[in-house]
Amino acid sequence: MTGPGRNAETGPEHGTGPEHGTGPEHGTGPEPQPRHPGAHPGPHPRPGTRPLLALAALCAALFTAAAVTVAVRHGAPLAPEQAAHHWALAHRGEPLRSAAGALTATGSGPVPYLMAVLAGLLAGRGARGRLRAVVCTVAVLAVGQAVRYGLMELLARPRPTPADWAGRASGYAFPSGHATTSVLAAGLLAWGIARYAGRGPARTWCAVLALWAVAVGLTRVYLGVHWPGDVLGGWLLAATVLSLALLLERYVLPDRDAADGVPEPGGAGPA
Repeated sequence: MTGPGRNAETGPEHGTGPEHGTGPEHGTGPEPQPRHPGAHPGPHPRPGTRPLLALAALCAALFTAAAVTVAVRHGAPLAPEQAAHHWALAHRGEPLRSAAGALTATGSGPVPYLMAVLAGLLAGRGARGRLRAVVCTVAVLAVGQAVRYGLMELLARPRPTPADWAGRASGYAFPSGHATTSVLAAGLLAWGIARYAGRGPARTWCAVLALWAVAVGLTRVYLGVHWPGDVLGGWLLAATVLSLALLLERYVLPDRDAADGVPEPGGAGPA
């Protein structure tokens, strides 16, 4: 018979719905594959080309404006820079002075290069991928420092008077080497963490690294060895270099999952 009673037996309550044998828990659907404990998260989402170009252009334009201001004034500080310098001198005391000296030391020397190496180790996958990533991160840091040094020699901005210094310094003032290097190192390590753990888990570390880089730059003003404009110029220069490096990422460092034969979401695996 095909009456209402017969039709009722074909409803979901009699085994035709997903809760009665058609779902993965009943063996008829694909079971999710467990992730290997040491596996990386999914493919790294790369930022778009246009936003990176816009960011690089904006930072480069602001840096150029700062550099032109320094050149036109022959290195003479602006009134706000002088005010900040005088404030630092008036509020310099212990234990802040020792803490600033310890923090500023992390913005140069081996620490930034160790951070760049760690960034490459986190970003790469496999021995060859890690080696390539380390070479790239160290190269970005070295190129950024080389550009900074060339601009510093070209603009030749004098530092504040050495009698006001509470730390070591050498060379000209603009742009600040510590500010440039710390932002480069922080940006590279944040990128490495993001590639390793994904954007979500990396947000906390990115915030910590950003605070560290900003603090290193501020110590240069507090210790009296740089004008605030020098630090701002270093930040802008580093942001420009990092933006350009991210534009080249897809060409120099192909996606780690695709390179290792791991299928993209929704794609087929290797034959």
